[in-house]
Amino acid sequence: MIRETRPLLLALSIAAAFSAPTAMAENVKIAFIDTLSGPFAPIGQNQLNSYKMFAEQANKQKLAGDNTIEVVGFDNKGSPQESLTQLKTVIDQGYRYITQGNGSGVALALVDAVNKHNERNPGKEIVFLNHSAIDPDLTNSKCSFWHFSFDANSDMKMEALTTFMAKDQGIKKVYIIGQNYAFGHQVTRAAKNYLKRKRPDVQIVGDDLHPIGQVKDFSPYVAKIKASGADTVITGNWGADLALLVKAAKDAGLTANIYTYYGVTTGVPTAMGAAGAERVKYVGYWNVNNETYSGKDIVDSFKKKYNDDFYVLATYTAVNMLSKAIKDAKSADPVKVATALEGMKFKSLNGEVEMRKGDHQLQQPIYIATWTKTNNKDVKFDQENTGYGWKTDQKIDTYVATQPTSCQMKRPS
Repeated sequence: MIRETRPLLLALSIAAAFSAPTAMAENVKIAFIDTLSGPFAPIGQNQLNSYKMFAEQANKQKLAGDNTIEVVGFDNKGSPQESLTQLKTVIDQGYRYITQGNGSGVALALVDAVNKHNERNPGKEIVFLNHSAIDPDLTNSKCSFWHFSFDANSDMKMEALTTFMAKDQGIKKVYIIGQNYAFGHQVTRAAKNYLKRKRPDVQIVGDDLHPIGQVKDFSPYVAKIKASGADTVITGNWGADLALLVKAAKDAGLTANIYTYYGVTTGVPTAMGAAGAERVKYVGYWNVNNETYSGKDIVDSFKKKYNDDFYVLATYTAVNMLSKAIKDAKSADPVKVATALEGMKFKSLNGEVEMRKGDHQLQQPIYIATWTKTNNKDVKFDQENTGYGWKTDQKIDTYVATQPTSCQMKRPS
């Protein structure tokens, strides 16, 4: 009798093993909580379209295994308060991943809210993928296990920018202008500190902060810049605030060189046109007119699909690294995915990047570029059909821009 039951038990065990539940493929939904109305809407729509295109590519290539990725837009109107309302909405709808970037004030509010939600709701955690909010506090004093920054923060960019500027002995007088919120204050602080360290002979002849998204005419600010005798302007302005500033500079005949963080963003290239040639520069983590034209196929595809210019590389990096983390973790669970993202290295369009485990700040190279007429040599791609694009002046290695961190991260047990 015992001999007869053993084969039966073995057969039952094998059948049970094959019928055991396996990990089910999931549709991983990411809530894009960002500016889809108001003066900064064109940038938000550009970013949302970028995310959607890369999610489609990730799904076709099965980068997240059998899981799929979907990105859905939620308009926060550029407001921290509205962002928190939208966060509650997406949590109620079952989203476990969010992304945002237009406005560090918004990002700081979301980090705080996500931390509180995750602490109070174990098993229902949210992960925040930050594509362009670059206040250094986000990965220093306000760092969080649940937050990952895929852009280079403002100190990293200023470190690279001032390293480049320090070589130019023609720079004598610098005027700083920015938006009056967290990021604008950080740009001003870093510009002063880093220039003092690298070029103590340079004089800061002006420092203005203006209301974000409210100034319609920058001519009074440009008049102050001209009166100061500045030969160089540094600005962290973005979106309409940068486009209107550049337009006012052009109209007033300002001849100073303008170093920007966001000269590539929607509307700015058109505002500059020929008047900005060889004078407007930008510091960023990628330039399509790079040394090997890495990413040119993506730029062409995006233009064909959306009749727009692709410039937010962080969307590509975030989708690809998230997909890899899901595949590596063999799960879409936010805790497991966040753990897989920590320390991850990835070959992006700007070279190898690394999500630093200590503060979740992506470490990556930085580019300095100048607005130049296309020449089919080192400037093949223009922006906004202007016939002008960005010529790479220098690709600065990752280690140059790398900053120390004060992050004291608390990880889930």
